[in-house]
Amino acid sequence: MDRNPITRRTLGAAAAGLLAVPALAVPSAVARTDGSATHGRWRRPQMRGMWVATVANIDWPSRTGLPAAEQQAELLAHLDTAVERRLNTVVLQVRPTADAFWPSPHEPWSAWLTGVQGRDPGWDPLGFAVREAHRRGLELHAWFNPYRIANHGDPERLVPEHPARRHPEWVVPYGGKLYYNPGLPEVRRFVQDAMLDAVERYDIDAVHWDDYFYPYPVAGEVFDDDAAYAEHGGDFPDRAAWRRNNIDLLVRETAARIRRTRPRVRFGVSPFAIWRNSATDPEGSDTRGGVQTYDDLYADTRKWVREGWLDYIVPQVYWNIGFAVADYAVLVPWWSEVVRDTGVDLFVGEALYKVGAANQGPAWHDPAELSRHLDFCRDHPRVRGNVYFSARQVAADPLGAMTRVVEDHYRCRVRPPR
Repeated sequence: MDRNPITRRTLGAAAAGLLAVPALAVPSAVARTDGSATHGRWRRPQMRGMWVATVANIDWPSRTGLPAAEQQAELLAHLDTAVERRLNTVVLQVRPTADAFWPSPHEPWSAWLTGVQGRDPGWDPLGFAVREAHRRGLELHAWFNPYRIANHGDPERLVPEHPARRHPEWVVPYGGKLYYNPGLPEVRRFVQDAMLDAVERYDIDAVHWDDYFYPYPVAGEVFDDDAAYAEHGGDFPDRAAWRRNNIDLLVRETAARIRRTRPRVRFGVSPFAIWRNSATDPEGSDTRGGVQTYDDLYADTRKWVREGWLDYIVPQVYWNIGFAVADYAVLVPWWSEVVRDTGVDLFVGEALYKVGAANQGPAWHDPAELSRHLDFCRDHPRVRGNVYFSARQVAADPLGAMTRVVEDHYRCRVRPPR
């Protein structure tokens, strides 16, 4: 999910002030700009979310080393933008690279705050975010990355007390980055402990993961888990099945621990949207993507829904309607069938970051493309909302696309599904 940062617009005076928050309304059918009316189902709760990415300072903070007051003002500006756009959920990345945006007993303070890993920023970003989001009628979903340690390959750059330095046997270098080895039971326990600390200590509304499990394939490189496989993989037909089981265990165990710790906290995952292509598996989607989560990331996302381990799933359907390789109009119905009769909510991840980008095709230069996505979702009742990547673009409003979404679909505020 992490994308390269783009130039951030100045957020202006809103950064320091609090905006009035309208009541969370349950609207009747309202006029649409095309002259029709929204379907009555929009009276129901609906997810309207945005991701706030902290890795590489994509969204927040805008750069490392800002004074605490400026960091807080920038975060408030994102929350206020969510209110202005009539969103109801902010998904804040609080553990981007085996580090923490709260005073964790397990991992160091994130370098994305101060520029120096382990340096106390002088305030508690997660506690502040939860409090201020709730003041505005927003849910705060805490976004964690389970296995990524660093976006570089040098363990010596980690602080000496970092768990990856104290347990080098847990670490796998791959593709110029460092990862915890998902095949080690002690790693699985540790990363759960690190994430569950935030669940125990803060009034977050959900635990949220993105699309990173085993890393995306890097040509010419091998993820070296030979020793772990030799020790723990004997009961499996092959390494791929063992790796998938490792991730299944992480998901299942985390779900159970969240429900024991705080039953009201939801658990959601936002995977890459292609489980398998139909050419690989007749039960897969009619897509031709190069990455398939089941085969390449060892993430059996469909199974997690069917087993009821998740409360919601947000496939990143980051392609336009009509895109031949992976059509939005193919993947949304496919996922709609996956969640049928499971009790798992389906939200759709939206590629707002592509709108107006120079390296994107013509569809992403049409300011109506995203609004058409919501038109399409409206006709698939098991889709219960949409989440936008990312907060920077929600504020910047490229081509006026976000304004159009709000005018066409978000006339009143509504509550997220529960």
